[in-house]
Amino acid sequence: MKRAMKTERSYTRLLDQLRSAGLRLTRQRLALAKLLFGGMERHVTAELLYGEAQAARVPVSLATVYNTLHQFTDAGLLKEIMVDSGRSYFDTNTSHHHHFYCETSGELSDIDGADVAIELLLEPPLGREVSGIDVIVRVK
Repeated sequence: MKRAMKTERSYTRLLDQLRSAGLRLTRQRLALAKLLFGGMERHVTAELLYGEAQAARVPVSLATVYNTLHQFTDAGLLKEIMVDSGRSYFDTNTSHHHHFYCETSGELSDIDGADVAIELLLEPPLGREVSGIDVIVRVK
């Protein structure tokens, strides 16, 4: 009984987040949100989420998965991590933190934001301000 209540509360919170972000609650968006946010915090690619959607028999195209991930990112529900020009991960943990990226396995893992110190921060160009610093430590 407690597990069902916890799941119900989590789902209600998710619906509230989607509504407050101004996103319509379409069946496809809700199904993808359940897959993304239904468990622990994690890093996913669009292809991985598409595969999970197919396995769960969610009728969705890869283009819709990409669009939804970007909509969730724009709404502040996800954080996009670009590890190179052709590969992005979407992180369900939007708190301040950094990442290890394993170049051989493609695995992305979290580094607590407090564990990385930036000693020298250059002044941004005139008329600009620093909005954030993302560190990706590449490992093999």
